[in-house]
Amino acid sequence: MTSSPSARAARLRRAEPDDDLLSGLLEAQSADATLSDDEIAALAQLNLIAGHETTANVIGLAVLLLLRPPRPWDTVRRRPELVDGVVEETLRYATVLQFGLLRVAREPLTLAGQSIAAGERVVLHLPAANRDGNRFTDPDRFDVHRTNAARHLSFGHGPHHCLGEQLARIELRTVLATMLHRFPDLELATDPDDVPTHTHRVVHGPARLLVDFTP
Repeated sequence: MTSSPSARAARLRRAEPDDDLLSGLLEAQSADATLSDDEIAALAQLNLIAGHETTANVIGLAVLLLLRPPRPWDTVRRRPELVDGVVEETLRYATVLQFGLLRVAREPLTLAGQSIAAGERVVLHLPAANRDGNRFTDPDRFDVHRTNAARHLSFGHGPHHCLGEQLARIELRTVLATMLHRFPDLELATDPDDVPTHTHRVVHGPARLLVDFTP
């Protein structure tokens, strides 16, 4: 059995089951051993990354973008109907997953003017796609009034479209609406250009985001 943190968590939940997804998977495994321990550990890791890391980081990105000059936070606070658009614009402008699925060329081809040899790997850079000037007007600007931001590819495309996209939207919308209501004077405690971002993984977001507010 693998000694990864996910596998250790699976062993812990087998010994001490709780009311959570991992315990449910292990209970199902005891009735029908279709999934191995390694597969259950991989599912746990996937849920941690896709279900927690992405959402936590996109929340941080949204707050950072709303608080940095010219501080659209105040505009959205006065007009809460803009929150849905802010959710989509954050997903477009600050793409939380940096890379799409990898593909291997079966034969030589030319893609967007770039020659690709047979056997070479091609990876979609999602931030580039989400800032395509042919798809979005002034794509390098964060615009809380943008009306077509939902045309982004942050949740993938086709058969690989993210199953949790609506849950992610609900989570981000709920957090932003609550923060805008409870912390109207929220502001960055550091220069926005000094906010550190993750550099060691494909999930983009602030490693630390310090803010000030009136309790």
